[in-house]
Amino acid sequence: MNDLSYILNELGEDREQYFRAISPPIMQTSNFAFKKVDDLRRVFEDEYSTYLYSRGLNPTVDILRQKLAALDEAEDCLVFNSGASAIFASVFSNVQTGDHIVSVRSPYTWAQKMFNNVLPRFGISTTYIDGTQIENFEGAILPNTRVIYLESPNSWDFALQDLKAVAGLARSKNITTICDNSYCTPLYQKPIAIGIDMVLQSATKFIGGHSDVVAGVLSGTRSMMKKIFDSELLNMGNGITPFNAWLLIRGLRTLPVRLDRIAKTTVTVVEYLKKHPLVDEVIFPFDTTFPQYNLARQQMNGAAGLFTIVMKAEKMQQIVTFCESLRHILMAVSWGGHESLAIPRCASLLPENFDAANREHRMIRFYVGLEEADYLIADVEQAFAKTR
Repeated sequence: MNDLSYILNELGEDREQYFRAISPPIMQTSNFAFKKVDDLRRVFEDEYSTYLYSRGLNPTVDILRQKLAALDEAEDCLVFNSGASAIFASVFSNVQTGDHIVSVRSPYTWAQKMFNNVLPRFGISTTYIDGTQIENFEGAILPNTRVIYLESPNSWDFALQDLKAVAGLARSKNITTICDNSYCTPLYQKPIAIGIDMVLQSATKFIGGHSDVVAGVLSGTRSMMKKIFDSELLNMGNGITPFNAWLLIRGLRTLPVRLDRIAKTTVTVVEYLKKHPLVDEVIFPFDTTFPQYNLARQQMNGAAGLFTIVMKAEKMQQIVTFCESLRHILMAVSWGGHESLAIPRCASLLPENFDAANREHRMIRFYVGLEEADYLIADVEQAFAKTR
């Protein structure tokens, strides 16, 4: 992509306006002053038109918005104080009492809690489906379906949806499509170019890249972003702060090189784990054993860092021992930073509920960071040795 260097290094950055500084300033202000009452009146009528109060628009945040919208090939975008905020705003802005949502099964935890616990209070129902088959979407759509919620790939089993097929189906029925693109980032997948209406991602992860900022991104048409800005974003006060926006601009500078490094290391670690006697299965979208490998190659430009193993274990304690024996790979949620991580699925289970026959109970999700492949493999090997 010839424009990538321009987007990351120049777009939105008018250096002559801030002393020719290479790094843009942090406009750490809550408020903006006016000299004319008429100017103030116009902003009251349309706060999306210029700067009034940093809960809404802010110059540092605007630099970031321009870059992220361009990467998503979208008309506009909004940046929130978390990925969960972006999810909530995207869905809530497009439903009313009595509406219905179709969602892929097992979405991100806080998306599922919204569907299960919050939206039913407003008479909004959700049907979960296996999103790997377009027929399941066709069968789940009701006359009152207003939103189809996608997550491709999922962050545990990496199930994909055929985004082009789902987008075509949804548009034929005037249904809004939303896709969580946190796994791929705009560099490895562009749902809007495929036909999806809105795309979101947790910028906490690859965009930030340093595990020091929490944020979410939502991209789409300018009219949709203004609609959400005027209501959900301003009312809930969940926009991003200028300093965190500046951290994300910093993260964007190195996004391509970080993804490239992580992707190469991931392949090496995956190949090692596929041959390990204590591993039943490795689940990774760009491995030829992945059930949707061809679709992954068709709609994704890459896959980096995140994969899952199914460990051979008769008892939960074997998985616990392995994870607690890792010396350099940290046990933590999230992904996308410089550090490698691991998280066992059984952490959400009580020991008495562990079922070795249940494949999901033996899952461990890994994220490969910026360390050397040999360094990570040695850590995994010594941890496995303690489980034998």
